[in-house]
Amino acid sequence: MPKFIKLNSTPPLPPELTEITPKLPFSLPGAEVILGNILEPGQFVIPIAPSPTTMFGPRGACLLSETGPLWVADTGHHRLLGWQNLPTQDNQSADWVIGQPDFYHEGQNAKGTPGKATFSVPTGICACGEGLAVADAWNHRVLIWKKLPEDSNVPADLVLGQANFTDNEPNRGSQLAAANTMHWPYGICYHQGQLFVTDTGNRRVLIWQELPTENGQPADLVLGQPDMISRNENGGASPTASSMRWCHDITFWGDNLVVADAGNNRVMIWQGMPTENNADCAVVLGQKNFDCVEMNQGVYSPSAASLSMPYGVDVAGDWLIVADTANSRLLGWKQPESILSLQGVAADGVAGQTTFKNKGENRDFGLPTRDSLNWCYGIKICGKTAVIADSGNNRILLWRFN
Repeated sequence: MPKFIKLNSTPPLPPELTEITPKLPFSLPGAEVILGNILEPGQFVIPIAPSPTTMFGPRGACLLSETGPLWVADTGHHRLLGWQNLPTQDNQSADWVIGQPDFYHEGQNAKGTPGKATFSVPTGICACGEGLAVADAWNHRVLIWKKLPEDSNVPADLVLGQANFTDNEPNRGSQLAAANTMHWPYGICYHQGQLFVTDTGNRRVLIWQELPTENGQPADLVLGQPDMISRNENGGASPTASSMRWCHDITFWGDNLVVADAGNNRVMIWQGMPTENNADCAVVLGQKNFDCVEMNQGVYSPSAASLSMPYGVDVAGDWLIVADTANSRLLGWKQPESILSLQGVAADGVAGQTTFKNKGENRDFGLPTRDSLNWCYGIKICGKTAVIADSGNNRILLWRFN
């Protein structure tokens, strides 16, 4: 179906408003480059049929270096789009596609069966050693390329979560989870030789202490569950410092592990790298304590200290940036001397909304601009470029972080 949106310019904010609400240090007037179809004056319909320039609900992206390449998970079209170099123009065509026979086809697993170069709802994507890793959510697996793909439909080298490239049942058809199965993996991170996957449908994070080398290799550690077979949300009980409901993305803030637990409307931070199963996190952002999990802390309007379904996290310098998805905004916290002082504290800046109390899509349900957001699912930062998956606007924003 066509999606009706229109792009317009952003009116300047009054000085007193800018002074009241601290902004994140993103360049103004907004994104330098917008990928995805951009309306011309007088145009009102954006087709979401697949092409080299269109996207449908992209949920993840990864800029491999400050000059490229750039890979985007075009989630609704069940494909990856690749740009050989960092795009410099709005609506720039992709150079490569993986997951479909060409730029003009779509469908889960290319309307066929799973393979080494097909997807069903790809989401998280990250650099992985010398290669690339992608969370292929509805195939309940992670695909890994040992070398960066530099062409269309390069087949993956390795699969996790399944025994082979053709199976795609959740938890390999079992009612229980296991160390080598997945159910809706959405986020992925590779850090200092270790691989982290948010196994979202199993309400847990899986950790491989070394980069896997075999198909279906079991994880070494689990967070969010007491063991490798359990999969109840919040461990089958009330929320705690170790439990998860809808974990979605992962990053490291210095040496500290950070997980976006969207279902509990919070971001969990561990002091250092956990070394034991089901380890407690040290603090949470978005909630006053470990027991509370309501959207925006139970009130209608957000605040500088509340979150509503935060799906994305990443780090820029000493800033932790959170994609506060259901509030259609980005929040940022500056790194303190000790993360223990962060429990429930207010964010230091916001982008995408004019104040901390606003939450409407494209600013109170307005028209999309270069610095507005609509259900932003993912943010990844490389150097000074923030790559934002602005899913509700069917676009990727390349926004400079000062």
